[in-house]
Amino acid sequence: MLTATSKLKTITLNGQETHLSDETIEAFDAGLKGDLLLPDDAQYDEARLLWNKMHDKRPALIARCEGVADVIDAVNFARTHKLLTAIKGGGHNVGGSGSCDGGLMINLSRMNSVHVDLKTKTVRVGGGALHSDMDRETQVFGMAAAAGVVSTTGIGGLTLGGGLGHLRRKHGLAIDNLVSVEIVTADGEFLTASETENPELFWGTRGGGGNFGVVTSFVFKLHKVGPTVAFVAVWYPVDNAKEILLKWKDYMNNAPEEFSCNALFWSVPADPSIPVEYHGKRALVFGGVHCGDLEEGLKVIQPLRELGTPMVDMSGPTPWTGVQTGFDPFFPTGGRYYYFKSSYLAKMDEATIDALLPKAINPPVPSILVAIWHYGGKMQRVSDTATAFMGRQAPFLLSVDGIWDDVADSTDAVNYARTYLKEMEPYSGGGLYVNFAGLGEEGNALVREAYGTNYDRLVALKNKYDPTNLFRLNQNIKPTV
Repeated sequence: MLTATSKLKTITLNGQETHLSDETIEAFDAGLKGDLLLPDDAQYDEARLLWNKMHDKRPALIARCEGVADVIDAVNFARTHKLLTAIKGGGHNVGGSGSCDGGLMINLSRMNSVHVDLKTKTVRVGGGALHSDMDRETQVFGMAAAAGVVSTTGIGGLTLGGGLGHLRRKHGLAIDNLVSVEIVTADGEFLTASETENPELFWGTRGGGGNFGVVTSFVFKLHKVGPTVAFVAVWYPVDNAKEILLKWKDYMNNAPEEFSCNALFWSVPADPSIPVEYHGKRALVFGGVHCGDLEEGLKVIQPLRELGTPMVDMSGPTPWTGVQTGFDPFFPTGGRYYYFKSSYLAKMDEATIDALLPKAINPPVPSILVAIWHYGGKMQRVSDTATAFMGRQAPFLLSVDGIWDDVADSTDAVNYARTYLKEMEPYSGGGLYVNFAGLGEEGNALVREAYGTNYDRLVALKNKYDPTNLFRLNQNIKPTV
């Protein structure tokens, strides 16, 4: 419900204050099928909530869109009034780009429909859908789309940044399974982008983030996955971490592509199902999924359960939806502070392991997670220039996932991640995963590093589709026109 009482103070694209009259706001509200929320609206706080507790932003207006027409109206309103504009899909971005102070939030959370087409084996997903929404509909038919690893993640943000997940080695990244997108560009035009329709725009949306418009729907290929998969989740003491990591690396070099696996340094949670003597202990965890035949998958994961004497072993047949929701309790929306920062690793040899182990084993806050993503398979058979996403040819991604509960730990957690990756630079071939970019505090230097030789091509797209940089709250590709 609109409760405007006077001229509303807002922030423009250039950071200046401006005011919108009651009449202007009322006219915008009247044209929307969805809601226009102001700060004194009862639903405002729920609508502005982001996953990362680091960000407590207060937009001047929130357009909670019901469909494409609302998105077009909201984009036109933002452009006309030159408003600072944020796009919230799932609100799961570490950098908090789904919201802003004093500007307009275009909130897609109600645009979360999911439709499976059994004939084409595809799924159409709304721009505000979460992974849980998609898994719910696709698993009824024993299928899944390549996506992420936490069910509360928004499909939109994850996909536009590339989309790393459990199916990456067999089926590639989320963007490798993208058939088409529907997008509202900065001029309010509604376009379809695919390999045959606006193909250059389609290229840019596959990894280029939200730089070119508001994606209102995605169409993905579906694959036979589940309903039960072979899941490895085994926790080893860190005493022999170097030896175990080297064995894991060697094993993964010859593992079938149906199996994707990460190595994680984490602290054992105080879960009633885990012996109390292990609670809080630092561990080397292997978490992975075999997405093919279940019996074969159980054989594939077995060697990783025998690399030493585990503290905890949660491996075995697991529902696909259980795998996707298994990490949810550790990553609640609005409940914890997060700072994820990443860099590619050139190899996983003894020197690299010697460099990464001390900080991985001794973080300043026990809940900090250090993840090593193993690449390969289908995702590496796509060239770095086939999509905007860069870094496919790296063998590993190192992600320092700062997770903490006490705001007093913020400085230590953030500095730890930054220092850690700085120290690992000699072992990196350069580059990073744009979905794990911290707060994007390095600005254009970070964006250039992330996109490498694709950067100039992305700038050309930005010049065409968003020359005024309306969509700037992202890993921003700045226009040059």
